[in-house]
Amino acid sequence: MPLPNLIEIIPLAKPVRAEISVPGSKSLTNRALLLAALGEGETTLLGALWSEDTQVMVECLQDLGFMINVAPDLQEPCNRAITVYGRGGLVPPGGTEQQPLELFVGNAGTAARFLAAMVCLGKGVYRLRGVPRMHERPQAALLKALRELGYQIDSPNDKLPMLIFGTGPRPAKCRVGIEDSSQFASALLLCAETGQWQVEVTGQSAEESPYVAMTAKLIKAFPETGGVFQIEPDASSASYLQAAGYLLSQVHATATAISLRFGPASDWQVDAAFPRFLPLPAAISRQTDLGDSIMTAIVLAPFSKSPVRFTDLGRLRVQECERVAALLTELTRCGAKVIEEGDTLTVFPSVLHGAEIETYGDHRMAMSFAILGLKVEGIKLKNPSCVKKTFPSFYQKLAALPPAGLGARILDANSRRILSGAELFAE
Repeated sequence: MPLPNLIEIIPLAKPVRAEISVPGSKSLTNRALLLAALGEGETTLLGALWSEDTQVMVECLQDLGFMINVAPDLQEPCNRAITVYGRGGLVPPGGTEQQPLELFVGNAGTAARFLAAMVCLGKGVYRLRGVPRMHERPQAALLKALRELGYQIDSPNDKLPMLIFGTGPRPAKCRVGIEDSSQFASALLLCAETGQWQVEVTGQSAEESPYVAMTAKLIKAFPETGGVFQIEPDASSASYLQAAGYLLSQVHATATAISLRFGPASDWQVDAAFPRFLPLPAAISRQTDLGDSIMTAIVLAPFSKSPVRFTDLGRLRVQECERVAALLTELTRCGAKVIEEGDTLTVFPSVLHGAEIETYGDHRMAMSFAILGLKVEGIKLKNPSCVKKTFPSFYQKLAALPPAGLGARILDANSRRILSGAELFAE
């Protein structure tokens, strides 16, 4: 049974002690899938995330002709053990200009950007397309770099849908800017060794861009000739539970303790730093401090004792939705005082109230405001199933009895019926 189109989160009235698992990293899973496909032999990814974005990536690789087996993960229902049979750098051929090989990437930015670079290494014509929002998201810097490498990409507005004419590896150089998205550089770096490309990242060095640094570290650690690779839990997903623990500890003092059963084991994910920003400091940068979890921090900010400035938010505008506008609108709807100046949001201490939250089909909007509902009465979420993009079992984690969950009640907001079990899985 699918999730209702409007749910309500009931605030927790008593302390919680929980130890909760979170699914694997989306960023690492989709990068590892591409590296495994380009590698040699049989590579098994343990703890790989199984959500809309990673399923899109697997399906595209299968449509290309790669053999992939998917098995359950007994420790986490949203993870899988994914075995990829690499072809030693050979990308299966595409079609013709009249009948290109079609790849549907949904609204998965990683799949769209990584596959655009990868199919250049094949021979033939490939057509990448996605949902309408994906067709609005920027691609120009990546396409410019691929054209510098000598590949033909037909796209009238430098966005999806696009035709890519693969001609195989070719020694060449390119420069790529990451002002709009670091995924452009990651896409090129993931394919650089196979493609014999020399890639120069401009705008920021790899060391200053956390997601580019993640890509570089993964490439260095990944088994090129097959084997087993462990995907660590997703730090951005973990931030929602860490935020819940922080919020509830303000209500129930030290009686509340929410921890992760398994946490990120490396420093590869920028959002692993999220707990270090609790309580929130006077300013947090999307560019240097936090990645996607800055949205979690923004939703917590009305509970701070003084205003918090969130800076360098420009990239949030071109992701799953216009996130800066969405956060401003929905926090204001809940009674928060928020001021937008350029790509900065300043959030002031505020007394919040319930509201129907528009999620804009954005998984991170839904999860951030769901955490707000654990403390603020009357928070209702529209289109809650959008969390399937990265965390399909999110509401199940909130509702499961401690210690595996928080024991929250989640209602069908229309019928006022408590949802439980399989009803809370987003699909």
